[in-house]
Amino acid sequence: MLAEVDAPTALDNTAVMYRLAYADDQQLRPYSQARWSMPPAQLVRLRVREHLGQGGVVLNASDGAALGRTSAGWPLLLRLELEEFSQRFDHPQTSIGLVKLRAVLIETTAGTDKLLGQRVWVTQRPAATGDAPGGVRALTAATDALAAELSEWLNTWRR
Repeated sequence: MLAEVDAPTALDNTAVMYRLAYADDQQLRPYSQARWSMPPAQLVRLRVREHLGQGGVVLNASDGAALGRTSAGWPLLLRLELEEFSQRFDHPQTSIGLVKLRAVLIETTAGTDKLLGQRVWVTQRPAATGDAPGGVRALTAATDALAAELSEWLNTWRR
């Protein structure tokens, strides 16, 4: 089962964000005219779900209740936390799409939870242009690469 993706408040909106790491690495800034169709956590969840779905059925954490089953009916629960999702400029002319995601895999059996694994991914892809469209393409590529790595990691837990 795949839980909803958690994200910090700064990423809980639809603005396309960037950082000028060469000037102030701590300040996350929004592009004034660029927006995602939904908050980044939801976009990442959709891409991960789509990628994982190629290997089999992926249920939402809420599907168990809707189908009249407890989480114990599907013993593995994947929780994700999006920690970074921005275009990062290390120099004024070069940038990358940077995605940082924490994954926690939990086995739920007989009413107890057992931590199976936890991992943090930091994935980046170069942006072809130093603007919002370049950042969006780089973040999309980084998200897809991360989803592939996550899928490989989860395959180590399949029985």
